[in-house]
Order: sequence, then C-alpha cells, then structure tokens
Amino acid sequence: MKKRNYNKYLITFICLLALSACSKDFLNRPPEDAIVDVNFYKSSDQVLAGTAPLYNIVWFAYNDKASHGIGDGRAGVLMSGSYQVDNIRMQTTDVTPEVYSSWTAFFNVVAQSNMVIGNLAKYTASSVPESVKQAGIAEGRFMRGLAYSYLVQNWGPVPIIVDNNVLLTDTSITRNTVASVWEFIIRDLRFAAQNLPATPLQKGRLTKWAAEGMLAKAFLTRAGVSGSRNQADLDSAAWYANDVIVNSGAALMSNYEDLFMMKNNNNPESLFALQWKYDGDWGTQNSVQAFLAFGSEITGFGDGWGGDLGASLYQLQLYRVDDKRRKGTFMFPGDHYSYIHQSVDDPNNPGKKIIQELQVPWNFVGTERYNTRAWVKKYVVGRPEDNDGKVTQQHTEMNTYMLRLADVYLVYAEAVLGNSPSTSDNKALQYFNAVRTRAGVPTKTSITWDDIYVERRLELAMEGQAWYDIVRLHYYDPAKAITILNNQNRGTYRIVANAATNATSWTVSSDTPAFYPVTESNFQLPYPAAEMTAAPNLRKPPVPYKFN
Repeated sequence: MKKRNYNKYLITFICLLALSACSKDFLNRPPEDAIVDVNFYKSSDQVLAGTAPLYNIVWFAYNDKASHGIGDGRAGVLMSGSYQVDNIRMQTTDVTPEVYSSWTAFFNVVAQSNMVIGNLAKYTASSVPESVKQAGIAEGRFMRGLAYSYLVQNWGPVPIIVDNNVLLTDTSITRNTVASVWEFIIRDLRFAAQNLPATPLQKGRLTKWAAEGMLAKAFLTRAGVSGSRNQADLDSAAWYANDVIVNSGAALMSNYEDLFMMKNNNNPESLFALQWKYDGDWGTQNSVQAFLAFGSEITGFGDGWGGDLGASLYQLQLYRVDDKRRKGTFMFPGDHYSYIHQSVDDPNNPGKKIIQELQVPWNFVGTERYNTRAWVKKYVVGRPEDNDGKVTQQHTEMNTYMLRLADVYLVYAEAVLGNSPSTSDNKALQYFNAVRTRAGVPTKTSITWDDIYVERRLELAMEGQAWYDIVRLHYYDPAKAITILNNQNRGTYRIVANAATNATSWTVSSDTPAFYPVTESNFQLPYPAAEMTAAPNLRKPPVPYKFN
C-alpha cells in the first residue's frame, strides 16, 4: 500500500467498511487491501482515523430499522398495521428483514473491531504514545464486546470470533455457549475500562466511564443467566454503576426533551452515542427520522413514513398524566413543539403552503378531535431550518444514544434490589428518584422490580432498550417475562384531545384489542435463513470458548 495523506486513508477505510457491511456472509474474511501496513499508524491522528468508523457506519444496518423494530417493537413499545408487524406481533421469522440486517451489522462490528485491534497491535509506530495505541485497541474491544452483548441476547449461543483472517481455512468454527459469550463480553469491556481515557480524546469518543457503565449492564444481565441472580455479579454491577455516577462528571440534562435535539449531541448525560453525519457517505448518517416521523411536512423532504406507527396502548397506559417524558417520546393530538416546524396549507392562499411551529394534527368526528396513533417523537428532529440545515432526506446528525446516565442510575437501583422483593436503600432511591424528578413525577420511598421495569420503559422508550430488559428478566424468571408480554395490548385505540389547540389532557381508550401469544420459543431470534445456508456450522451444538 502506498503512503497517502490522512483524508485519503479515512475515505478508503470507510469505503472498505461499507463494502464489508454488504457482505452476504459474516464469516467472510475482511478485505486484504485494508489499512494494515506500517505506513499508516504513524501518528495519534492516524490511530483516531482508523477507529472513527466504529462510531457509525458499522452500526448503520442495525440503527436504520432493526434497533426500534427489535429493541422496541418486540418489547411492546410500538403498534402498527403495516410497519415492523413481524416484530410487533412477535412473529419474527428467519426472513424478517431486521433479523438479517441486525445479525450482519453486529458481526460487521465484530469483524472491523478485530481488524482495528490486530492492526493497532502489530503496526502502530513507536512514535505514537502507548496510551493512544492502547485507547485505540480499547475502542475496538469495547465495540466488539457491545456487539456480542446484542448477539447473545438475541440469538443465545453464537460464534466468538477474534480473528476473521483465519475463517476461510478454519472449518471448526461453531457456536459458543451463552456463559462463554458473556465472559468474553465482560473481558472486552473490562479491558476497555482499564485502557480508555477518563476524558475523551475527541468529543463523542469513548471514555473509561462508558466502558464501566456498559460493564455494569453486562454484570447485571449476566447475573441471571444461570437462574437466581448471582450476588457477585450484582455487586459488580452496582460498583461499576456507582463509580460512573460519582466520578465521571456526567449529569442529567434538566429538560428531558432537550436530550433529543441535535444541538445537544454529546451532552453531559451522554456516556456513549453513535456519531452521525448528515452530509457524509451513505451509512454515516442517522436515517431513523425517515421511518419514524409521521409525515413529510415535518421532515421537509419526501420521507416521513411513520404515519402508521405509534406507541402501543400498553405503553401509553404506563404514563402518568404529569410525566414529561410522554411528550418527549410520543406525540398526542394538539401537542405543540416550538422547535419543530411543519408545512401546512395557507388558509388565505389556496394551493400555497406556510411554515409554522408544529401542532400535532388530528382527525375530526363532530366536535371530537382524535388520533388513532401516538406518533413517535423521539429521534424526530424536524426540518432543515430546525437544525441549522443539517437535515436532508433520510439523513440527520442526531446521535443515537447507546448509554446515558439515567440508564446507569436505574442499573444501580436494580443491582442493589437484586433478588429482594423491594429496597429502601438510600442511594438506590436517590438515583431512581433523580430520574423521576426530572420527569416531573412523584418520588418513591421504596422500590420493587416492577417499579424499576416501568421506569426503564418510560425513560428509555424508543431507544432500542426495552427488549433487552425483558431478556434480562427472562434469564432468571422466564414465567414472569412471558406473562408481561402476553398481557400487552398492542391493538388499536383512540386518543381524544380536550381542546382545539394546545391540548393539555387527553382520553385514551381501547378500540380493537390485540394480544399476541408468546412462548419460550420467542426469546431467541431465528438465525437468518441466508446464514444457515452460508454457515452450516451454526447447526452444531454450542461449546465453551477456550480463553487464553
């Protein structure tokens, strides 16, 4: 490979990643002409350039649709008559698009992380500070560990791959046990926590606090893998969560809605978020507004295809009337958003349009103003003029939260609760109530698992988290997890507003109930049909992974 300048290297690396993401088989070896030789990693800037694509393009196929289809649809946060229905109705199959897109995305993250880890270890020049080299390797191990956490929670036993270059000649690759995969995840995240800096090398980059926060979640989930939750893992989850809360300097944003405005990317509450560009190559942008926004009048382009998508009735019934998070997550008829604009017909000039602040539209029956959807607000950022021009069709720069401080607060509370029916632990209550206080709802003097579960659904709805909360429960109490899912009404409803403009209260009533049966078989996604043909070793029984 000839020596080239920094920008050309970065462009080449991004293009290679994009090509790899389109591969039909995750077991394919990465391109041999990737950035691998001694002419590249000669400076700290080049190390940072080599790891930068791990923050966006490798995650794109998951973020695009699967994150809300699997993470929210399967958990009962959403309802729809046409979009994500396989996932929403718990009828996901081996040809459901989100199964293949998420599987390939996660293994693309693994492959590219392995490439970064190996290349930095072998080719970093001695002129690069050791701390920068180790931080780059730690970024790769963090991303790989996170990808495996999604893989094991969705598919159970999966192959642990640390060197994609051997896969073409190694016919013994098979699935590894769930316990092995969780141990692998924790080792990767622990390495990241030990080698990432306390302050980011660049804005939006990983820190030790992001790694410790993810470690807390990993320990919390692994605690239940073998049944009744393991106290040592619960203690580790609480320790790491508390260290982040006390020592990271992170702080809750004072206004919940502000979390989901592009101008507040990488705010003090954000511990790790995917970093997107609205004007980069395909796959470097956040595309979710296109699928979630209720119409093109609030995006400014021909997208905005989310008119048939909305909160489930089950989800809506969890909100108190005074919970500020509802308006920040789902739109009710008559809701007003001063920071998003809409194109509407000009009443004084037929055929003309005017731009005004968004007031969520409604249907009329007599004097009744109603909608049959609570449209998605979260990650809907609006038109170009609402975002300094940084919006085009299917492109925004809105960060995707992967971990924020409120999540860590609730992880701590759940870890302290552990196997007890309730807790009044002062610190657990302090963190739990901080989340509720920001939401404008009353504090509690004692909390149960159900309290924490509901709080997580309200706080993290439409952030791709709710399904993994159910999976965590299912590890140690499968009967309760199944009962929760079977009791979710995901049918149609009506939301009637109390006023012609700027409604302040609503009546929500069930129209046609819909309950989709869930059994034990629903808790692991099917392997993608294409992968079962391309990688027959997936049919072999899982085996423990041999750690060095």
